[in-house]
Amino acid sequence: MTAHKNPWTKINSTEVYDNPWVKIRHEEVLKPNGEPGIYGVAHFKNKAIAVLPLDALNFTWLVGQYRYPLEDYSWEVPMGGGPLDKDSLDSAKRELKEETGMTAEKWTDLGRLHTSNSVTDEVGYLYLAEELSFGESEPDDTEILTVKKVHLSEAVEMVMSSAITDSLSIAIILKAARLKGI
Repeated sequence: MTAHKNPWTKINSTEVYDNPWVKIRHEEVLKPNGEPGIYGVAHFKNKAIAVLPLDALNFTWLVGQYRYPLEDYSWEVPMGGGPLDKDSLDSAKRELKEETGMTAEKWTDLGRLHTSNSVTDEVGYLYLAEELSFGESEPDDTEILTVKKVHLSEAVEMVMSSAITDSLSIAIILKAARLKGI
């Protein structure tokens, strides 16, 4: 890949909000055209982690929950946050167990993505989990989860019909489907 020079100039940066999960900065900048401007940046204090559990028959498990910022119910793959300074795979294993009760013997790294790179520096990490074992879930106290088993082809149809709208879920479902020839 070719390296590109940053056309933006940061004049000033002010922290306007901070909690355990996110820090918001207001920045005064010179835009690429040289004119003054502003930019708001959301810095996430965790990595975004998404896991697609998949059995030998290409069935997966989706997690449904009410998402406060959207004021709507959302179907997603098991996901959550992982500390920036910790291994992403360890966080993926924890999230899968927490939300579904599953563990996996085989893990495949399906890559990373930027969740909304026009306003945030958040990076998402995608993992395929196979050779599954089942146990009891351990959801966070903020989670009331519904777990449902669907074939990977049905999950793809849910993506295509916008029944699944979460960006991490869309990416990992489509990547896994391509990998599995679905």
